[in-house]
Amino acid sequence: YTILSKVHSDRNVYPSAGVLFVHVLEREYFKGEFPPYPKTGEISNDPITFNTNLMGYPDRPGWLRYIQRTPYSDGVLYGSPTVENVGKPTIIEITAYNRRTFETARHNLIINIMSAEDFPLPYQAEFFIRNMNVEEMLASEVLGDFLGAVKNVWQPERLNAINITSALDRGGRVPLPINDMKEGVYVMVGADVPFSSCLREVENPQNQLRCSQEMEPVITCDKKFRTQFHIDWCKISLVDNTKQISTFQEVIRGEGILPDGGEYKPPSDSLKSRDYYSDFLITLAVPSAVALVLFLILAYIMCCRREGVEKRNMQTPDIQLVHHSAIQKSTKELRDMSKNREIAWPLSTLPVFHPVTGEIVPPLHGDSYDNTSMPLMQTQQNLPHQTQIPQQQSAGQY
Repeated sequence: YTILSKVHSDRNVYPSAGVLFVHVLEREYFKGEFPPYPKTGEISNDPITFNTNLMGYPDRPGWLRYIQRTPYSDGVLYGSPTVENVGKPTIIEITAYNRRTFETARHNLIINIMSAEDFPLPYQAEFFIRNMNVEEMLASEVLGDFLGAVKNVWQPERLNAINITSALDRGGRVPLPINDMKEGVYVMVGADVPFSSCLREVENPQNQLRCSQEMEPVITCDKKFRTQFHIDWCKISLVDNTKQISTFQEVIRGEGILPDGGEYKPPSDSLKSRDYYSDFLITLAVPSAVALVLFLILAYIMCCRREGVEKRNMQTPDIQLVHHSAIQKSTKELRDMSKNREIAWPLSTLPVFHPVTGEIVPPLHGDSYDNTSMPLMQTQQNLPHQTQIPQQQSAGQY
């Protein structure tokens, strides 16, 4: 079900298409490529990281993935080869970096993908294991235990591990670093027999309702996995390729379908000169001429077709003109009166005759006198034509 190999210089491996491929990059092997510690007899534990890429390209093929948690752990190449790469050798360049001495070592891994006779398996099931990380699941003994549990439940004749994917690659969130929480991993397996009744229990309406309510469904065979693997049965996916309907439809040419134009012929390098004078007339001259004509018509209507004041007065009734003239005259008179308005003086502050001679006192100001700035009340000292009355002296001075 899987191909597991140690890393060596220019190592050839022969995985099968559609079957999980795992290749371990062991740090112990690359330690011999780097100089040891200065002290003799001391065990070297250099931090080593790996970089993997397809020869001549900056990254790996799309089906191949790589993971290494820390510089003190082994790296793992894993993935499921595709049928398109069958018969084509894939050379992966492996570069090891010693983070202590900054030295590098390079090896080539030649992957020769072989075709599998029983591929693809028609019945495929994908499980989501919550208590595992991808590098833990890639270990041969752990993956073997899981496939053994699936085989015990499914009872197939042929069972293969097709692919393993981390939950982070499916849009999952990084777990909190508490209680030793795991990221989770998706494991897809394929078999040659239909799904067992235990696996079909996840499709029951009762279990579907419990999953919609975020409750754990009731699966009879869950106890066979629970001892080592915590499976989320709400995320299991069952695919029956025997019932897959082909989505390919023959194109029937008719209305809405363009005819086949044959092979594409690009334009030649020598292009003929083109006269844009007619295009200029159509895009600029014609709209400008239309706008000018409309402007002249509007100017004639606004300026040359005015009736005038005399014609308006001739067509207006006389009584209306009289009323209009009276209103204008009254308005003008009110405005003139507001300019020359006078404030009436209180009689208590104005003497009507001279206190000595008894003559009538003339007005204090003329008609043209501007008294808008004068106060309403004036004291007797401010008034002209007023005789000062001598103050009564004490009896001792007479």
